[in-house]
Amino acid sequence: MCFRYEAEPAIPKIAGASVDSEDLILQSKDGTDFSAFGARSDDPSGIGVVVLPDVRGLFHFYEELALRFAEVGHNSVAFDYFGRTAGVSKRDAEFPFMEHIPQTTGETISEDVGKSIEWLRSPEGGACKSIFTVGFCFGGSNSWLQAANGHGLAGCIGFYGMPGQGLNGAPGPAQRANEMQAPILALMGGDDPHIPEENIEQLRASLQDAKVMHEVVVYENAPHSFFDRSYTEHAQASEDAWIRCLKFIETNAS
Repeated sequence: MCFRYEAEPAIPKIAGASVDSEDLILQSKDGTDFSAFGARSDDPSGIGVVVLPDVRGLFHFYEELALRFAEVGHNSVAFDYFGRTAGVSKRDAEFPFMEHIPQTTGETISEDVGKSIEWLRSPEGGACKSIFTVGFCFGGSNSWLQAANGHGLAGCIGFYGMPGQGLNGAPGPAQRANEMQAPILALMGGDDPHIPEENIEQLRASLQDAKVMHEVVVYENAPHSFFDRSYTEHAQASEDAWIRCLKFIETNAS
């Protein structure tokens, strides 16, 4: 598991920022309804962000993250992976997410990302021109993979994603680097037992060999899931990571 159910993004709210938000039901290419949360800025930048959650799927942390992006002008949509197996209802901390993860596939995640992008590009989503993905853990890996899935993205950001093997033995980000068509930002914990240094170097080397524009940042002593407001000892790493996200978006927006 990545974040606790009660976790909050390590980003201060912007006092006086004007945004609106709503719960959404989107429909994927295969006809599946899935839940999402949209956040729009009253002073939009023309940039859209698709938020890919961790293994829990859509919950409060990612709704708050979408709001933080909207506060700085970037309309955002966070979506849930489990419409096909768990429906579209809100869920509590007891939701058995690990029963549903093995039933997801890279193809269905990509389809749901595609519909989330479609919403951001629509008048309802703000007619965004440049679209980015950002994800965490399970969502971090899947965020990077979207660069290889033909979505026309401006960039893909992943916090502590797994660089190697993907879902159900499918190729992971390192293996699909040659297919990637968007810049990559990887934000990793230096004290993450789930992702050893050699795996991070595998990702870095694969992106370098494939000539994909990339930045791989490792925060010394930061654990998996460090981007949590309650981890005050990692506040500096979290602040730097957020600044890098915004700079990456600004630099690569068309």
